[in-house]
Amino acid sequence: MAHRSFSVLLLSRDGSKDCARYAALFLLVSAMVVATCGIATAETLGSEARLQSVALDNVSDLTIKGGQAEPIQYQGRQAIRLTTAPKQDEVLAFLKGAQIQDGTIECDVALKITTPPGVRMPGFVGVAFRASPDGSHYELFYLRPGNARSEDQAMRNHSVQYVSIPGFDWYKLRREWPWLYESYAVLEPEHWSHMKIDVHGRLAKLLLDGSENASLVVNGLKGQDLRGGVALWGYAGEEAYFANLKVTPAEPVPLTNDGEVAGNWDLKYASDYGRYEGSMNLHRNANVVIGTWSGAFAENQPIHGTWRNGYVELTFNGSWPGDKALVTATLVGWIDGDAASGRMKVEGRADGQWTAQRRK
Repeated sequence: MAHRSFSVLLLSRDGSKDCARYAALFLLVSAMVVATCGIATAETLGSEARLQSVALDNVSDLTIKGGQAEPIQYQGRQAIRLTTAPKQDEVLAFLKGAQIQDGTIECDVALKITTPPGVRMPGFVGVAFRASPDGSHYELFYLRPGNARSEDQAMRNHSVQYVSIPGFDWYKLRREWPWLYESYAVLEPEHWSHMKIDVHGRLAKLLLDGSENASLVVNGLKGQDLRGGVALWGYAGEEAYFANLKVTPAEPVPLTNDGEVAGNWDLKYASDYGRYEGSMNLHRNANVVIGTWSGAFAENQPIHGTWRNGYVELTFNGSWPGDKALVTATLVGWIDGDAASGRMKVEGRADGQWTAQRRK
């Protein structure tokens, strides 16, 4: 939706009567603009539009799972400190009453690593969104400040991370899709960083310290829930600090997580090596998907994979067009009505995005 801003300068030559008339005219024009242009307001968005801004100077606004929270002064700011309970790997502090599908989440975060010297610990601190009340499902952006200072470039590239719990932890995402769900950012342990998460539909961006350029972009969020809570997130072996939390919901992109994969699809693949096309004939039995691929890399090649509420993971074998070497192609993504999109790789050869349209 396009958003427009309007301003009116109120001028009065002979007192408050003119001001009142201009103010009334301004309110009337504003109402007409909203009605005709579709500008999102609290009324048009309902309860989703409630902005929540929390100073985090006490724990009354939070529900804690897996650890402890306490108000504290840290690095010149009033904050909440999170630590895990014994034998717990993580702690989540849910903002009471916050439910978000699309919008922005902002928070200042910092951490102090408390593991013994000599134990490698890059530190982990972040913010979860679209979270289930019991903490079993959530999307998460988190920071590893210790990695940002490493002399090993591979470690530096692991400074910021996206994961989706359950099913898509850092290990799975890194091994299957290297460098796609993490990147480098300038970070320091025991220093404040400002996180801003901008999420719309299946696209989420992490912006740091007021930059307009995202440090990490995730196109195709993995989570099975389109709407949920907001939670501060910390890890064992450290003290995680949070201040100035603000949640601003926006009008949701109209999506559902139930797209049907069965059918005939025409697919386009825009890779870092070149552009390719093909077609898929797919069938689904419960969560199992089978079918055939024809086009670039193979003709009538068997496809096998899985379906989960509209999310698909599909694989087929073929040969590389240049040297005819055997290759394996994998594509993942979401089905939305008669359209689909996601990520595709030809192992060792190419990586990029795919889009597909169901043939009628």
